[in-house]
Amino acid sequence: MPGGRLTEQERRQIELGLADGLAYAEIARRLDRPTSTITREVMRNGGPAYRADLAHRSTEQRAHRRKRVAPPDPRTPPQAHGRDADAVRAYEEVFATVFMQSGLPKMTARVLAGLYMTDMGSLTAAELAGRLQISTASVSKAIAFLESQGLVRREREEGRRERYIVDDDVLYQSTMASARATAHLGEVARQGVGILGSGTPAAARLENIARFIDFVSESIARAADQAREILHTRPEETPPT
Repeated sequence: MPGGRLTEQERRQIELGLADGLAYAEIARRLDRPTSTITREVMRNGGPAYRADLAHRSTEQRAHRRKRVAPPDPRTPPQAHGRDADAVRAYEEVFATVFMQSGLPKMTARVLAGLYMTDMGSLTAAELAGRLQISTASVSKAIAFLESQGLVRREREEGRRERYIVDDDVLYQSTMASARATAHLGEVARQGVGILGSGTPAAARLENIARFIDFVSESIARAADQAREILHTRPEETPPT
């Protein structure tokens, strides 16, 4: 499997593959590249509106800027546990790309991935800025959005400094919020049944939508409750049989 940067020809093949409706995995297979490489390339360069010429030009410009970039912020701690710094950075980029695919803005996705990948599960604004090489203003904006979605919380330390935290329970809370939002769509669809007239084709369609959403949202909530109970129960807390 080839490594290194994508060539201009490979980028043209990516653009053609997207135009043909191919999945990232299929494009990656045809180019003999990891799927994560294709995912990262597309999400970094316009997503569905990906254009090979613009992507190639942007990559060249980024490479040129990196040659002139300042040394890493000294506030950024060294990698713990003997981790490979390059491998960690590459994985963090892939992790952030997954969040971007789920709908998060790029900077917000990077901040969330950065928090998840710390052993403590928390960082200050200054630590995040140093880790991601971004401004504290960008961190603040991303945190505000993540907090509004229930994905992070903040704690005030001594003085005015705040620490941003991702709890082990955050995905449960996020999943339950998603299930509630999905259930609300079902409720709205069912309201339309009475308005459009029970027994009409349009009303039947909305009723089918509502029934489908009811089943899905209830299944998600039930599965989340079960997963939380199983995964967050320590061995010593398990009742004797």
